[in-house]
Amino acid sequence: MTSRAVAVLAALVVVGLAACAPEDDAASTAPTSPAADACSKDQLALKTGGTLSVGTDKPAYEPWFSADDPNNGKGYESAVTYAVAKQLGFQPAEVKWQTVPFNTAFAPGPKKFDFDVNQVSISEERRKAVDFSSGYYDVRQTVITMAGSKIANAKSVADLVDAKLGAQVGTTSYTALRDVIKTKQQPAVFDTNDLAVQALKNKQIDGIVVDLPTGFYMTAAQLDNGKIVGQLPAGGQAEQFGFVLEKNSKLTACLSQAVDALKADGTLTKLQAQYLTAEGAPELS
Repeated sequence: MTSRAVAVLAALVVVGLAACAPEDDAASTAPTSPAADACSKDQLALKTGGTLSVGTDKPAYEPWFSADDPNNGKGYESAVTYAVAKQLGFQPAEVKWQTVPFNTAFAPGPKKFDFDVNQVSISEERRKAVDFSSGYYDVRQTVITMAGSKIANAKSVADLVDAKLGAQVGTTSYTALRDVIKTKQQPAVFDTNDLAVQALKNKQIDGIVVDLPTGFYMTAAQLDNGKIVGQLPAGGQAEQFGFVLEKNSKLTACLSQAVDALKADGTLTKLQAQYLTAEGAPELS
């Protein structure tokens, strides 16, 4: 990884408000706090007793994970998962990961995992099908490109309306592209961010809309001469990433309690400082 990529993933000025989800209003209301003994390890309603089953997609991207390996505890979401597990009384070896495609995580129906972590934003629409924990991260949407492109020097959303932009399907990034930027050209939709990056390299699109930390990683590690054009204006209620659980899971309140404790004692802020950054991303007017 380049020295720029190392710097990109080193520090955080906590970023603000929006994330990677659908076109409905986000919500961060946590369930009612349970009694302490209800959240003891031996009382938790788990898929497999004594084991915390956690889902995420593959590949597992930087800076949320490291080296495509959720088990190593590196990267923001992996580190937060193990911190939550510790709060719930689990040793690292008792955390078992499974592959769960992004859109499958919040689809209706029974789940094989206790919870899923994959930059999924909390929303009322998604709450109809699944439960969410308290939010563990607030982010903003951003536009990235390559130096020399037609939007490289854009200063406002209006400067982007004639561009060909793309985003991953089913994400708030796509929603922001469609509803905030409102490009004249039909947005390009990709199954993965890697495919979007390749399209940008091939000059099939002018830019990509992604959450800010992912934008830093793409421009530093995946693109030659990558550039962050800027953050999109924040509007409405803040969106947050939350752990996804089966609808009406008995684990939801305890998981939220663990996340809230990590927020209160500064652990989340420390992990954000270690793995994420918000430097160098101007606001688009």
